[in-house]
Amino acid sequence: MAVPDWPNTYGYNLFLYPWQTWIFGPWKLFIEHGHRLFGTLVGMTTIALCVSTWRSRPLVRRLALGALAAVILQGALGGMRVIEDEVKLAQIHGCVGPAFFAFTVALAAITSRRWQSAAAQSLAGLASIERLAALTTLLAFGQLVVGSQLRHLPAGARASDFRTALFFHLAIAAALVVHAIALAAQVYRTQRAERSLWRPALALAGLIVTQVGLGAATWVTKYGWPAWMSDFNFAAGHVVGADSATQALFATAHVAIGSLILATSLLLALRSVRLAWRPALRAGQTSWLMGSVR
Repeated sequence: MAVPDWPNTYGYNLFLYPWQTWIFGPWKLFIEHGHRLFGTLVGMTTIALCVSTWRSRPLVRRLALGALAAVILQGALGGMRVIEDEVKLAQIHGCVGPAFFAFTVALAAITSRRWQSAAAQSLAGLASIERLAALTTLLAFGQLVVGSQLRHLPAGARASDFRTALFFHLAIAAALVVHAIALAAQVYRTQRAERSLWRPALALAGLIVTQVGLGAATWVTKYGWPAWMSDFNFAAGHVVGADSATQALFATAHVAIGSLILATSLLLALRSVRLAWRPALRAGQTSWLMGSVR
């Protein structure tokens, strides 16, 4: 909300805004205008994606067009958020972005050489990996939705609204930790020779651990240490700075890692499904998805 108009920036065309004012101006203006430029770059890249898939199979073309529709929707939501100054639009905008990112990761996965050349694997544990990865993906997106609610509570919200959103945010975080550990353990026990599963499972566990730490840091920089830690000197001497750079850094990193968790869990789910279906394809069975993508 550092720029009051859209799609222009203080009356200037987006691409003609004076770069000196952007680079050397207020920090919030630098961030907001840069956000718009990056959003435009993402949109242009998605158009290039659609062009590059035009000769591909029908399913791939439809998915690429779906990605283009999603990025247009995200841009429109961002513009409406500025024009209407509506918190609910900010919440939706904050959820559509990670969903679009995960969708493009999925599109990259099913058009990759690894997907096309996937060899038949032992089915041991794959069904369990599929279920765990799918549930982790749903939990990750649910966590993004609740986190968006927590970040964008309206000014007149009651304290109970904040406590409710925080409770569900922490509960889903705990469920994600359990699922990540269970998923990594299942992959290690049954499919540790399959690097396409083991690597994202290990990365997912690392991201979850990092996310927990960033969540704690975000809370401390915004609200301070818990009252029961006031006997410690480092906690008693901590002063919360409103809109500080440290607070913004931790909060932004927390949101970004959330998107990576969503995309990584979805990638793991898709790869486990592919490996589970491959033996059936080798046996002569067909699949609408495999036939469309191959």
